[in-house]
Amino acid sequence: MICILSAGKTMAIAASAFTLSWTHSVEKTRWEEHWTAGPDGLTVTQGRIEGSGAGMEPPDDARLEGGAYVYELKRVPVPELALAASGATGGGWRLCAKGSPCLELGRDPGPPVVIRWCPAPEPATAAPERGRR
Repeated sequence: MICILSAGKTMAIAASAFTLSWTHSVEKTRWEEHWTAGPDGLTVTQGRIEGSGAGMEPPDDARLEGGAYVYELKRVPVPELALAASGATGGGWRLCAKGSPCLELGRDPGPPVVIRWCPAPEPATAAPERGRR
């Protein structure tokens, strides 16, 4: 399960993977990352950049696919992601998870948006029935 903390509220999404995308504030090109979520934290597994420049150089092993540089990542999990919410970039972060509508996060100025893995709630159990006589 993925938990998103934004504007003092927490939202949970029943998913173990998500895509995070945004438009680079200077180059105005799309950046996309694929993430997995689990008890060890969040792990980025793949990146996709539609251009290069201004700190956006793709790694040496990136391959050009459909007009974007795509590359695999092998990183250790992080406990959480903190996404800036400056309101100065013309848009926010887009988070998409299979089975859920995509969300736009951090479009307006405010505190950072935090994404982390959270355990699924335990299912409620019914109280045992008392025997009848």
